[in-house]
Amino acid sequence: PSMLCTWISTVAGGIVVLCVSLKIFLPYFWADLIYFLRWKRSKATVKKWSKNGILSIIDLFRQTVEKNPHKPFLIYEGTVYTYQDVDRRSNRVAQAFLLYGNLKKGDTVALLMGNGPDFIHVWFGLAKLGFIVAFLNINIHSRSLLHCINTSTAKALVIGEDCLGSIKKEFVLNLLENNVAVWLMTTSSPFQHVHTLPDKLHKVPDNPVPSHLRAVTDTRNTALYIFTSGSTGFPKATIITHLRTLAASLALTQCGAVSQDIMYVTLPLYHISASLLGISGCIQLGATCVLKKKFSARQFWNDCRKYNVTMFLYIGELCRYLCNQPCKEEDRVHQVRIALGNGIRPSVWKEFLMRFGPVKIFEFYGSTEGSLGFLNYTNKIGAVGRAGMFSKFLHSFELLKYDVWKQELIKDENGRYKKAPIGKPGLLVFQVTEDGPFSGYVGDKEASEKKLLRNVFVEGDVYLDTGDLLVMDEDGFLYFTDRVGDTFRWKGENVATLEVAEIIGMVDFVQEVNVYGVSVKNYEGRTGMAAIVLKRYHNFNGERLYKHVEDFLPSYAQPRFVRIMDVMQITATFKHQKMHLTNEGFNPEIVSEPLYFMYEPARSYIPLTREIYQKVVSGEIRL
Repeated sequence: PSMLCTWISTVAGGIVVLCVSLKIFLPYFWADLIYFLRWKRSKATVKKWSKNGILSIIDLFRQTVEKNPHKPFLIYEGTVYTYQDVDRRSNRVAQAFLLYGNLKKGDTVALLMGNGPDFIHVWFGLAKLGFIVAFLNINIHSRSLLHCINTSTAKALVIGEDCLGSIKKEFVLNLLENNVAVWLMTTSSPFQHVHTLPDKLHKVPDNPVPSHLRAVTDTRNTALYIFTSGSTGFPKATIITHLRTLAASLALTQCGAVSQDIMYVTLPLYHISASLLGISGCIQLGATCVLKKKFSARQFWNDCRKYNVTMFLYIGELCRYLCNQPCKEEDRVHQVRIALGNGIRPSVWKEFLMRFGPVKIFEFYGSTEGSLGFLNYTNKIGAVGRAGMFSKFLHSFELLKYDVWKQELIKDENGRYKKAPIGKPGLLVFQVTEDGPFSGYVGDKEASEKKLLRNVFVEGDVYLDTGDLLVMDEDGFLYFTDRVGDTFRWKGENVATLEVAEIIGMVDFVQEVNVYGVSVKNYEGRTGMAAIVLKRYHNFNGERLYKHVEDFLPSYAQPRFVRIMDVMQITATFKHQKMHLTNEGFNPEIVSEPLYFMYEPARSYIPLTREIYQKVVSGEIRL
C-alpha cells in the first residue's frame, strides 16, 4: 500500500508539474489543442456527411427538418417559422419554378432581395431544383447590377418587393431582351412580360420536387455566387462550392455553440457571413435564428432580451454603433454569450466588454474568395486569429515582405519571395491546395489569375494573395493592419490607417473616425487625413486633437487634414468608405463640410480656408 501511495503521489506530482510548466512556458497549449481537436472533428463530420449522402446545405437542411420539424427555425418580426414551415414554403417555390420557370438544373438564378423569410424560401427553393443561386447586393444599381447579372450568366432574376422601387423600366426591358426572365415577389407587376411569384405559390403543392433535381454528385460543384464589394471596380462573382457551404456551417460549433442557442442575424443575407455562418450554421446546429430586416443599434438589445438571443454576428463598425448608444441600466441584462465576426477595433472591443458584460467575442479573418481563414479562439483582444502549436496541420499561410511605396512584394536574389519578420506587417497569402482550394471568379479568368502568386518559395507552388497586411507577434497571434490599398506612405514611412484611427478615436469628442491618404501637389506619397463624426453635444477642439496626435503618433502618421462629417458613409457591411473621400481630398471648394489644417505655429488644427489651401498646394506652407 505504501508503494502504491508513493506511486500515486509521484504521478500526481508529475501531472501538477506538467500543468504548471505548460501554464508558464506554453500558456495557450490547451486552447490550441482544443481548437485543433474541434477542427479535426469538423473535418471528420464533413467526410461523414459525404458518406451518408449529405453533399449540400439543402441535404443538411432536409436532415434537420426530419429531426426537428416543429422547432422554430426563423423568427421574423414576431412571426415564428418552424423548420417544416420553411421546408414546405421552399417546396412551393421549387414547384412554381418547375412549372413556370422554363429552366434546367445547373442554370443560374440571381436574387435581389432584402432580409426576410422569403429570401431563404426562394434560395432553398431554387437550390432544390439544382440551380446555382447568385446573391446580389441590394445597394447596387444600374450598370453594376447589370454587370453582376451578366457575369453570373443568370437566366432569371428574382426581385424582392422592397427592392422594386429602385428598378427602372429600361433595366427590366434590357434583361428581357437578353432572355433573362424577371420574377417579382409581388402579386402584381408594374412591368409587362414578367412573372409574379407569390400568387403562383398558392397554385402549387408543398410536396418535395423529385430528389434527382437537387442531387449533388460532387461537393466541389458550384452552389452559390457571392459578389465581392466592388471597392476596386465592378463586383466580382466568387464561386462558392457545396463543400464550402458545409464547412462554413460548422463555424458556430468551433465557438462552442449548441442547438439550444438562439442566433440574431442583422447583417444582409446576401453577405457571406449572414448566409453561410448565420443561416447555414443554425441549420447545422438545429438552432433558431432571429432575423432582422435591417440592423438597428437602438433596437438591438431590446430584441436580444425579447427573443432570449444568446449569440449574434457582427462585421465592421457594428459593435461601435452599439457602444455609441446612450448607456442604460439594463445594458448587461441579456443572455448573449457569443459574438462572431470580423472588423471590431481593440478600443471598441474593450468598451463593449466593459459595458455589456463578459460576451465571448470570436474575431475571425476570412474573405469571400478565400476558403481558409483564422479564428481568435482565445478571445485575445485585437487579434484576428492565432497560429498556434498545431496550425501547420490546419492551413499553410505566410506573411510576405511588402513594399507599400512601390506596392509590390520583395524578392530575394533567387527571385523567391521574402517572408516578413515577426512584429512587422506582411502580405497574407494562403497556399492553394486540395484542402484549401481557390475556386476563383466566374467569367473572369484574368481577375482569378491576378489573385494567385506562383513559384513563391519553390517551383510550382501556388498561393492566394489576400490583399491584406497582417502582423504576427512572438506568441503567434495575428493582427490585421490594413488593406494593401489603404496603407499609404508619407515622408518615407508606411502609415496604417486603422492604427491612426484607433489613436484618434481615443479623443473624448470623437465618436467615429475614418483615416485615409490624400495626394498633395509636389509631394511624393500621400499625407494623412481624418474624417471625424463628433459626439452629440461636443464641439471640435483643434488644440486638444493637436496635442493628442503629437503625444501618441509619430510625425509622419499625424493627419495633416481633418474633415468634420455629420454621418460617416459606410458600406452595407458596416465598413468605412474611403474612395470618395480620397478623391475629394482637402479642397474647400469641393468639400462643403468643415475642414481643418494641422498648423504647427498655432499648435492646433485651424479652419482650412481657401487662402490656406492655396498656400499648401503652392508650397508656401510646407508639410
